[in-house]
Amino acid sequence: MGNLGSIQNMLKKLRADSVILDEPGTLENYTKLVLPGVGAFDNGIQHLRANGWVDPLNNLVLVQKVPILGICLGMQLMTKSSEEGVEEGLGWIDAKTLRFDSRGKNMKIPHMGWNVVKPRANDPLFESTFKELRFYHVHSYYVNLANKEEEIASTYYGESFTSAFRKENIWGVQFHPEKSHKFGMQLLKNFNEL
Repeated sequence: MGNLGSIQNMLKKLRADSVILDEPGTLENYTKLVLPGVGAFDNGIQHLRANGWVDPLNNLVLVQKVPILGICLGMQLMTKSSEEGVEEGLGWIDAKTLRFDSRGKNMKIPHMGWNVVKPRANDPLFESTFKELRFYHVHSYYVNLANKEEEIASTYYGESFTSAFRKENIWGVQFHPEKSHKFGMQLLKNFNEL
């Protein structure tokens, strides 16, 4: 569903142990989870349902409170729904995933390339010594939170949008840390050390 190899390579550089799971049977053995994703919302959530991931993920994330990081589509799948499709999302976050509206704005869709991410809260995910945080984005949709207090970072592209959220043990980032060099490496290091 996503850049699994790229994420694992970044974690290897950090000397963080990681395993790519192709079935949910061994999920109980892990202390942190990453839910990556590239592609369409409906295909992503259908894949999770068809392969038996939803119940084990709900148990680990909602009951056992295992930290999880959703990346790009993985972040969007944590919401209730998306304008990209008709399927219901995981619903862990009270939010909808909306398409960028470029009417009357000088912006291309998808939002693609490097952009500044501005942390809004003192969250351990964004701890760093960098003066400015820049991450690589590739997306046509963004998360619209019902509770803006869950926003921990924003990005400007035609308008300000939530580029990272947190609700308890659930983090989501719209950008790709695995493609964001030193900035992404720092973010994944921070997540690994939670």
